[in-house]
Amino acid sequence: MNLYLATKSSTVNTSKRTSTSRLAAASAVGTTLEWYDFTVYNTLAALIFNRLFFPSFDPLVGTILAFSTYAVGYISRPIGGLVFGHLGDKLGRRFVLFVTVAIMGLTTALMGLLPTYLSGGILSPILLVTLRFAQGIALGGEWAGAVLISVEHGDQQRRGRNASFTQLGPALGTLLATGCIGLITNLLSPDDFLAWGWRVPLLSSLILVGFGVWIRLSVDETPMFKELEESGAKAKTPIADVLRLFGRRLLIAGGVRVGSDVHYALIAVFSLTYVTTVLNLPRTLALTAIMIGTVFNAVAIPLCGGLSDRIGRRPVYAAGTVLAMLWAFGFFILADRANGVSIVMAVVIGYLIHALMFGPQAAFVTEQFPTRVRYAGSSLAYTLAGILGGAFAPLTMASLLQVYRTTTGISWYIVGTLCVTLVALLLARETAKRPLEQ
Repeated sequence: MNLYLATKSSTVNTSKRTSTSRLAAASAVGTTLEWYDFTVYNTLAALIFNRLFFPSFDPLVGTILAFSTYAVGYISRPIGGLVFGHLGDKLGRRFVLFVTVAIMGLTTALMGLLPTYLSGGILSPILLVTLRFAQGIALGGEWAGAVLISVEHGDQQRRGRNASFTQLGPALGTLLATGCIGLITNLLSPDDFLAWGWRVPLLSSLILVGFGVWIRLSVDETPMFKELEESGAKAKTPIADVLRLFGRRLLIAGGVRVGSDVHYALIAVFSLTYVTTVLNLPRTLALTAIMIGTVFNAVAIPLCGGLSDRIGRRPVYAAGTVLAMLWAFGFFILADRANGVSIVMAVVIGYLIHALMFGPQAAFVTEQFPTRVRYAGSSLAYTLAGILGGAFAPLTMASLLQVYRTTTGISWYIVGTLCVTLVALLLARETAKRPLEQ
């Protein structure tokens, strides 16, 4: 039933190659802007939202509540995956990419205008959760389109590398967001940052969204979707087709993301809370460690994506999974030394391990599905796995620490989720050398 699409990279002319490069850049820029918005929220949730929106609770309990709103952004992602996954396979990748970047930026900017609990009362956290919900919907529809705009263009022998450019978004977005917040915290006193400084990185999204919309409008539709449209072979019900015909692949594509999401939550989100709340070290140290680790992550991701083109997606991904299991314990052993060097090393090593999983991930997930349902299938896998993995990870880690007052439970929780990823990899077929299915 499934036909394989022959590789056409040898017939691509020079102008088409230039177009491919522009599209790959637009893909990376778009996800960078998306993750800037997302990371600003995540960082503020870890640092001060407990006091701004949940001030009547113990600091760690307030942080747990702040991370609950973090989880809302993941829970709403499948709605975005369903809506935009359907639209992406019906109307095209380009249309969805324009809409998602606009929604993401506007909701983040509106967060910067919210009243705090002190002035707005219970309405304040309700509005925060509502905007977070809308933000998650946009991100749920963003990722697959950003990947496909790279994968469905360009050299089909380098899909791992091409798709990994989209994966730079979280690293670059985290770097920009953390750098922005770090700069503001250094320029302002703690009282000024708590009073109004936290709004600046959120409102800055208005500038970023304008740039993102301009970039997205400049890209063209992918040739694979154009060919599908011209042949009249588009799926009438993409979501239903994925569930009916590709259920096993959906489980595999989602399963490989579960553990990597939890590992990322430890390094990029929970580490902020652990360093500042448990170890009682300066906020600037935690932010600096994240920034340095993110630089290493950004360099390593395309290298790992390219490596997966040569030796396969599964070996690279599996190596990262096993190392992440070990680092679930190693991170806390190193961090508990409670000095600047050990904190930075714990985060950097964690980010490098993450790159082994994240580099080949985008290509691996999208390669599971044929062109006519690739957007829907990839979006569903991405968003549903996010609920099982990243959505409740910081909340679970904070809760385990609150109950047991030790990090051992956190480490075993991370190992358990990575086992899900390892099983999915063992059940999966290798896709690196296979042409994309039509």
